[in-house]
Amino acid sequence: MKMRKSLTAPLLAGLCAVLAVMALSPATAGGRRDEQDAARRAMLDGQVMPFSMIKRRVDAQVGGATYVGSEFNPSTNRYRLKYVKDGKVMWVDADGRTGDIIGWAR
Repeated sequence: MKMRKSLTAPLLAGLCAVLAVMALSPATAGGRRDEQDAARRAMLDGQVMPFSMIKRRVDAQVGGATYVGSEFNPSTNRYRLKYVKDGKVMWVDADGRTGDIIGWAR
């Protein structure tokens, strides 16, 4: 009987952890999908340049920093690209229409 009780608590804790992750995942994935859909629609409508072109332009200006990810703001048609260099994070804001860098944050 003792052995059954000692196995029940860890199994229950593990199940709770899995359920918590599953509950959070769809919301996160859905938000990212909406952002990607908005960026694609803006590009197809001619409101922004293709992301690959914007990223190439920014990559050329960040001095060999490693690209980590990006966000798209559909209300402003701006991209925020995240880079890491020498252990420091830097954010670069780019105008989606022109590909020009419009701001830096470290």
